[in-house]
Amino acid sequence: MASLDVFNQINNAVLDLQGADYQTYDRPLKALDRLLQHPDLQKVNEELTRDVDLDAFLKDGDASGGSMVGSQRLPWPEDTRAILGLSLLLIQKFAVDPEFMLEFGHQFYYSGGKHSASLNSVTGQLIIPFARDYKTYVEAKASDALVKPVLKMPLTEKVFVVHGHDDAAREMVARFLQQIGFAPIILFEQANQGRTVIEKVEKHGDVSFAVVLLTPDDVGRAQTATDLEPRPRPNVLLELGYFLGRLGRDKVCSLMKGDVCVPSDFAGVVWTALDDAGGWKQSLARELQAAGHTIDWNKVMR
Repeated sequence: MASLDVFNQINNAVLDLQGADYQTYDRPLKALDRLLQHPDLQKVNEELTRDVDLDAFLKDGDASGGSMVGSQRLPWPEDTRAILGLSLLLIQKFAVDPEFMLEFGHQFYYSGGKHSASLNSVTGQLIIPFARDYKTYVEAKASDALVKPVLKMPLTEKVFVVHGHDDAAREMVARFLQQIGFAPIILFEQANQGRTVIEKVEKHGDVSFAVVLLTPDDVGRAQTATDLEPRPRPNVLLELGYFLGRLGRDKVCSLMKGDVCVPSDFAGVVWTALDDAGGWKQSLARELQAAGHTIDWNKVMR
């Protein structure tokens, strides 16, 4: 089990929801709901939803306004606890029935006829303020030992492999991960479904660990320099930064082939040499083990 800050995970789910569209919004929505229902948050959630009647709240909203689209208003109470409780129950209802979120947004947060507009309005005007105020409320209660704002997330066998143009290195690392019981996720093998590259990374980013291959695929130099230096592909550096932020440095292993120049912004990140002798395999296995995974060392040493 890996211990992660629950609020970081909630924030990530909200960011994913903010960037989602009609075809993809249900996944981050359900992820957010699962995070909010974690046992460590049960007591504070019970307190927030005590004596809160969501059905009556929605019924009063239905009765407001006239027949014109967008004229109906929700009767939000003045009490912060009640507002948080209603918002929490709404998110739970959205997760059970994602289509209801679209209907809700069209009815109470109308900003045009497109589904994406309804999603963006509900996310921006309801879910993002809720996540901010919920964190403040929970942290205030934490001092009373009501909750411990720490989440234990189950590990997955999926490992994202970030790579450049070195196909041999990519296949070698992928085969090794499969050999020791992991499922390598390689971006170009996944269906596009009309997504941009970064959208594909987000879609398949529900992993517990990432391996980044820093191979000398490009060359470049500073304006003041005269010699060209081998560099990794820009997409590799972008995805490296993404997974460092999403998973944390302890769950990202960077394998460097040869003498590759990387930006100074990544100073402090540890690189492991992708050596011909195969010493990188033991190093990668140790990093996976340190991240909480069980490693069969007999398979590593084959």
